[in-house]
Amino acid sequence: MIDRTDPAGAIAAAAKRCSNWGRWGADDVRGTMNFLTDAKRLDAARLIRRGVSFSLAQSFDMDGPQKGWRRRTNPVHTMLDTGTDAAAGIQGFPHGLGGADDVIAMPLQCSTQWDGLGHIFDHGHAWNGRLAAETVTSLGDGVTGIETVAGVIAGRGVLLDVGRAFGVDGELPDGFAITPSHLMATVERQGPSSAVGSGDIVVVRTGQLARARREGWGDYAGGPAPGLSFTTADWLHTSEIAAIATDTWGFEVRPNEFDDAFQPLHQVAIPHIGLFLGEMWDPDALAADCAADGVYDFWLTAAPLPITGAVGSPINPIAVK
Repeated sequence: MIDRTDPAGAIAAAAKRCSNWGRWGADDVRGTMNFLTDAKRLDAARLIRRGVSFSLAQSFDMDGPQKGWRRRTNPVHTMLDTGTDAAAGIQGFPHGLGGADDVIAMPLQCSTQWDGLGHIFDHGHAWNGRLAAETVTSLGDGVTGIETVAGVIAGRGVLLDVGRAFGVDGELPDGFAITPSHLMATVERQGPSSAVGSGDIVVVRTGQLARARREGWGDYAGGPAPGLSFTTADWLHTSEIAAIATDTWGFEVRPNEFDDAFQPLHQVAIPHIGLFLGEMWDPDALAADCAADGVYDFWLTAAPLPITGAVGSPINPIAVK
C-alpha cells in the first residue's frame, strides 16, 4: 500500500531496499547493464527466426510532442546545402557535382531516448553513491556519461503489452498505475516467451502513444499518463533487468501516486537501482506482430549516441524477430 501523504518516507524506504550501490564495485559506471552479459547477448541473438525488423522510435521533427517544459523543444532541422543551391551553381564543386547537407538542433530527450545514470539524483547523490555535484557539472557527466554504455545495449527484448491485457481497445487510460500484479498477469496472458529474466530489456506498451496519434499530442509531454506504479520499484530491482522502456513521456504513472511528488520512481530507479529508463518508444507495430504470432521476445539493439558526458541520448531501437 502507498501512503499518499508520505512520499519522502516511501522514497527513502524503497531506496534502501532496492539499492545496488557497491554491487559491481565502487568504480562502476554501468549499473544494471552489468546484467546484460556477453553470454546473454549470444543467447538473445538466437531469437532471430524470421528476420523481420521493427523500429521502435518516434519521429524526430518539429511536429513532435514537446511543449517547452524545462527548455525541452522539438528538433529543429535546418538545411545547409540544398538542390536549389546546386542548381544555382553556388556550391563551388567542379564537373557538375552537387550535394545536400543538414544540421539538427534538439534536446537529447525530446523524442525516443534513454535516461542515463547521470539524469536523476537523490538528495545530492548520483548512481553508486557519488556526489551529484562532482559527477555532473557544466562540462557534462564526467563519470557515467551515456557513452559508457554505447556498445552494450543489445540483447533480449521482451514486450509486455499491458495495454492489450488491461486496456480498452488496447489502450490504458491516463492515470492507470501499472503494478507488479499487472506485469505478471500480462506475462501469464502472453505466454512463456514473455517471461522476464536477468539482463533483459523490457518494453512496456500502455497504448498512450496510439491514442496521441489518433487524437493529437495534447498533454502527452508531461501530462497525465498511464505508467509504472511506484510499487514496481522492488520488482524492477529483484528482476535484474538491464533496462525498461515505455511508450509514454515519463515512464511512471502521472499524476504520480503521492500528494506532493515529482517522478518518485525515477528517484529510486536511476540513482539507486542503477536502471536505464527508456521513454517515448513506439512499440505499436511490434506489438501487433507479437499478438499475431504469439512470440513476445526478440533481439533488440538500442545503442545511444556516444555523446561524451551526456545524461541521456536519442535512439532508434530496432527489434528483430
